[in-house]
Amino acid sequence: MKKVFIASPEGQNGRNVVTAGVTAALATAYKTATFRPIVCHKDTFSQHLIDLGSTAQTFEESRVVCPNHAVRDHEGVRGDISRAWESFVPQHEPEAVVITGKDGRPVFDPEFFVQDLQIAADLQAPVFLAICCIPRNAVELRRTIDACIEKTLKTGCSVAGVFVTGLDTENVEKAEQIREEIATLAYPHWVIPAHDCREADDIAPSVALFEQAAPTSEVLAALERADFAKPVTPYAFQAQLLTKAAAKKQTIVLPEGEEDRIIRAADYLLARDIVDLIIVGEKDAILARAAELNLEHLSKARFQSMTDEAILAPMVAKLVELRGHKGMTEEKARKTLTDASYFGTMLVVLGQADGLVSGSVNSTANTVRPALQAIKTKPGQSLVSGAFLMCFEDHVAVFADCAINLNPNAEQLAQIALQSAETARSFGLEPRVGMLSYSTLGSGSGPDVDLVTEATAKVQELDPDLKVVGPIQFDAAWSEDVARTKAKGSDVAGHVNVFVFPSLSAGNIAYKAVQRSSGALAIGPVLQGLNKPVNDLSRGALVEDIINTIALTAVYAQEE
Repeated sequence: MKKVFIASPEGQNGRNVVTAGVTAALATAYKTATFRPIVCHKDTFSQHLIDLGSTAQTFEESRVVCPNHAVRDHEGVRGDISRAWESFVPQHEPEAVVITGKDGRPVFDPEFFVQDLQIAADLQAPVFLAICCIPRNAVELRRTIDACIEKTLKTGCSVAGVFVTGLDTENVEKAEQIREEIATLAYPHWVIPAHDCREADDIAPSVALFEQAAPTSEVLAALERADFAKPVTPYAFQAQLLTKAAAKKQTIVLPEGEEDRIIRAADYLLARDIVDLIIVGEKDAILARAAELNLEHLSKARFQSMTDEAILAPMVAKLVELRGHKGMTEEKARKTLTDASYFGTMLVVLGQADGLVSGSVNSTANTVRPALQAIKTKPGQSLVSGAFLMCFEDHVAVFADCAINLNPNAEQLAQIALQSAETARSFGLEPRVGMLSYSTLGSGSGPDVDLVTEATAKVQELDPDLKVVGPIQFDAAWSEDVARTKAKGSDVAGHVNVFVFPSLSAGNIAYKAVQRSSGALAIGPVLQGLNKPVNDLSRGALVEDIINTIALTAVYAQEE
């Protein structure tokens, strides 16, 4: 699907001409839709754009939030827009989409242009810049273009081309100066004469004017490049995670069903039909609390009382079967199953649920122990490890082990690496693994370096096709510039997206330090190596964290 974001530092003075012209150009070759992330509900121009395209959609389907809301909650609306986009595309199945940034407003908003570029990054759309020359001479225009290009690239987006708008065709001298000044731009560029484009009667002459200045063939060619950056922002990843979870619904059990955050997260997911849920607890009490919280969708869940003998009897029998060799009796099993974590785990063991999420009240140990005893590890796996999906400004990485294994030996470290690579694949990442150390490819020595060297060799032996480098320092794994100096000849160094830490202390400290200092979104931990997905929550988890972890668990279950 072709998509392009029309961004302007002013949001006016010719931007409409460009948007109409690009829409008309795309509509000659593709089923083209209009998407307006931030626009007033009273706007009339968007309907003209819809009419220019070739997709049956309404204005309300094309817009997401109003400008006032966007000004008040810059970060919140990015999530709203990403989720709306994930619904918009499958609903209308366009072949091309023209996404238009905010309109100009008299109220000053210092984040005006930056927010548009962030949304373009969230939607993974290349950018057409529309920059007006009316208030600028040729030199000022070029400096403005260069500044806008730099800002666009810093957000992780690609520049597809530049439109200079508002040209006074009667001012021949200025026109010549402008064309000369922008001639060296490294991107396709066009100069568009000034023309009003607000009403229905303005559309046809605006499109004709645009096509004369920017031929359709050139505009389409500018969007044919195959090397446009596709940043994966936290908002994009979260929206895609929910979409992927909904595409093949799984049943997830929530043992901590009477906790408010769990109830809120469950209501959110059920309202959007993303997963099926089994909530452990007493139905009437949980629904009463949901009503107090003004939640309307929790009744869609299945509620499972822990005193229901119809489910308790087979659970007891199965637990005795699984743990009889460890002295488990029927009496002990019944006592064990008074623990909600064990009870929920046994629902997974009995095949009534595909995965489990717990930990908003219970410790990691209380979540992991029942899983290890009843669900057990996958064939060929001797351990469980904990990975976090770290969502940075423009990409996602995997950090492991950050939750389970204190001081893994070389064989265990290799297994953690392979498990983490598989986790990356489950979420659409092509794994490039860095086995971390204080040494890069022999720059230092000592027992800790030897451990990582041995582990790297085992990874290469077990999966010769996996891209892996080690031992390697974090900076050489992360940065292309550093890798060129410290790890010459490695095509993985500087491009690592799966970071394997040599100890639990290193991994846990690193993910928390990065999360708190950089603002990266940490989702997890994903418990790797189990027969069925069981994932742990931080006891300080926010509702959004719980939503993400439940969706992540559902996606992981799809791979089983």
